[in-house]
Amino acid sequence: MRGLLILIILLGFPTLEIVVLLKLADVIGWWLLVWLLAGAVWGGWLVREAGAMVPLRLFAALQSGHSLSLALLLGFRNVLAGLLLIFPGVVSDVLALILLLLPSPKGPSPPPAADDGVIEGDWRRVEERDRLP
Repeated sequence: MRGLLILIILLGFPTLEIVVLLKLADVIGWWLLVWLLAGAVWGGWLVREAGAMVPLRLFAALQSGHSLSLALLLGFRNVLAGLLLIFPGVVSDVLALILLLLPSPKGPSPPPAADDGVIEGDWRRVEERDRLP
């Protein structure tokens, strides 16, 4: 039963995309091609940018004490939105825009620094002969 549901989704989504594309092409004409090309370029840029930002996001999450999985999830969301934009179709573009417009979840604040009794300061060595009598 689960396999049949997956098959229906896999065949239904491209069919929906084609039907929507044909109906929208009748309404707005060749501007649809401009939209699809711009979406593909933007999607490629999103995928490339998300891939380049993964190490930086992970490093920032480590530095701030936030969850690493949250940093990876935000990167995956951008990659998925980019792939949906590259896929030609209006329905996938709308899904990508919804993904991009979702607010970013804020991670938990890092714990406060513990008071471990360490006193910060400068020091210098004073030799016996340098001391005053």
